[in-house]
Amino acid sequence: MKITEQIKLPIAQEMDLFEEKFREAMSSKVALLNRITHYIVNRKGKQMRPMFVFLTAKMISQGVINERTYRGASVIELIHTATLVHDDVVDDSNKRRGFFSINALWKNKIAVLVGDYLLSKGLLLSIDHNDFDLLKIISVAVREMSQGELLQIEKARRLDITEAIYFEIIRQKTATLIAACCALGACSVVPNDTETIEKMRKFGELIGMAFQIKDDLFDYTEDAIGKPTGIDIKEQKMTLPLIYTLNHCSKQEKSWVINSIKNHNKDKKRVAAVIQFVKDQKGLAYAEQMMIEFQQKALHLLHEFPDSQYKSSLELMVNYVIERKK
Repeated sequence: MKITEQIKLPIAQEMDLFEEKFREAMSSKVALLNRITHYIVNRKGKQMRPMFVFLTAKMISQGVINERTYRGASVIELIHTATLVHDDVVDDSNKRRGFFSINALWKNKIAVLVGDYLLSKGLLLSIDHNDFDLLKIISVAVREMSQGELLQIEKARRLDITEAIYFEIIRQKTATLIAACCALGACSVVPNDTETIEKMRKFGELIGMAFQIKDDLFDYTEDAIGKPTGIDIKEQKMTLPLIYTLNHCSKQEKSWVINSIKNHNKDKKRVAAVIQFVKDQKGLAYAEQMMIEFQQKALHLLHEFPDSQYKSSLELMVNYVIERKK
């Protein structure tokens, strides 16, 4: 059994019902829109975000969830899907998980409008049911994600990202959404328990940080299926292994690396040389160490909750994040 299926076991029924509710939440009276949303739903990924919502809610409430939990999962998936559709337009990307992206099939104008539609559907789903506490969690996540993207764009132009700024970028860009999933799960079942909601938000944030560092490491490994090796360097993205290397090499080496990234990022041999240099300078080892630190902190937070099949699944999820191959 695949590890993702194992994680899903205690919430298999909820996930099936969620898929129905999610389809419903996306529906519209416009035929073109329905065609596009049908295409999106049929090419879904691992659905880690709704899984976080359900597992968190069930762990906290000893297995009892409600309609708010389903709405929380639907809202986060609508918002997440909207950001992916918009990201593909921003990045001018034609593929998403091996399939054509919305902008590749229906052009940018339609893709932007579909992203807007999904975003508004997510917000309205909360408003229509007076889930203002859930709406606040989502709205903060969207704000943070936008700020993170813009901060990265601003810093990438100058290639002057410090480790502190890098952590802030990945916290906002990636960790915020997983943090929101766990906070939503908690808030849907214990709306007045601010301490537990904050604890689960922090748990999600820590996993999100580990998740993004793992993604960064894929850029330096041959066995990565997620994306081609060296793509971050080609796109002039400053990731943790690279930042560590630049902080721990000579001035001469630093100017060679920066020159390579700025002016020779299409040269395969030069990119390969930079990758090798980062490995030799222990940049990968340092990033792995940081990733494990975030993972261990997340597990430590989980240990405060009583044992259950839901907690076990969340532990599996935390380990899967840093052991995955794509």
